[in-house]
Amino acid sequence: QPLRHYTPRRALLYVPASDLKKLKKALGLDIDCITMDCEDGVALNKKAEARANIRAILDEGKPEKKRKYDLAVRVNGMETPYFKEDIASIAGGNFLPDTIVLPKVHGSDDLKAVNSPRRIQAKLQLIITIESALAFVNLEKICRSALELARTSKFIPVALLFGSDDFLASIGTTRTESSLEALYARQKLVIFAKAFNLQVIDMVYIKYKDMEGLQHQSMEGVSFGFTGKQIVHPGQIQIVQETFFPSQARIEWAANLLKAFHQHQQDGKGAFSYDGNMIDMPTVKQAQNIMDLVKAVMTGKDNK
Repeated sequence: QPLRHYTPRRALLYVPASDLKKLKKALGLDIDCITMDCEDGVALNKKAEARANIRAILDEGKPEKKRKYDLAVRVNGMETPYFKEDIASIAGGNFLPDTIVLPKVHGSDDLKAVNSPRRIQAKLQLIITIESALAFVNLEKICRSALELARTSKFIPVALLFGSDDFLASIGTTRTESSLEALYARQKLVIFAKAFNLQVIDMVYIKYKDMEGLQHQSMEGVSFGFTGKQIVHPGQIQIVQETFFPSQARIEWAANLLKAFHQHQQDGKGAFSYDGNMIDMPTVKQAQNIMDLVKAVMTGKDNK
């Protein structure tokens, strides 16, 4: 994994960059990741306005003030005439976003092409969007290319993101209430992300007023191994971020288990019994993952 510092992205909120009022309002939200959107959330005749708004937001930044959230930009796809203009606009100001969300990555060549503008002069985290049948066929190659990109460019790949609606269109189907049509793709994406030590961000729940459905799908995502979820409305933030954060009971379990593990290590013991269960290294790693997430989130809160 090329990234040394873990940046939580339990909720990733898309804000249409063509609406400056919404952008400024979003900056006051208590959320892990704000994504200023140049792509699907912006009409074709508003692309230039969206770029100008993003540049205005970025130019208000202060280098000595650490942001309380990950500030991202979703650019247009590389196959569009807007991509190079998006990158040029981002690179042309005094301050950069923290992260670029790159849509419609179908193969390893797409990641090689992202470095072609060569305008970015500082490190930028990169979220790779997987949203087609072809991308899933090429998933291992994309992940390996992502590691190479980290060595040869200013981009640091940190996450895979599931573009569910484009993916479903690519296989000739649509969303259903159960989301069973996306089950295989979601689980495959988690497996590859974890194999390459990347975060993995789940699909949008588009019924933004349905809090019960949102919580159900968020809990499902947690159980699959997703580290966060895309959202489209500020009203979804609390449920998603709370669901993708361990419960107090789970935190206490992890902390006490790790304490017991270190004690048994000092005593020269391997596997041990804890709370009526036999514990070995895979369970210890699960507990450590929980505590790493808690530390990352709480560190971010301390900086607010």
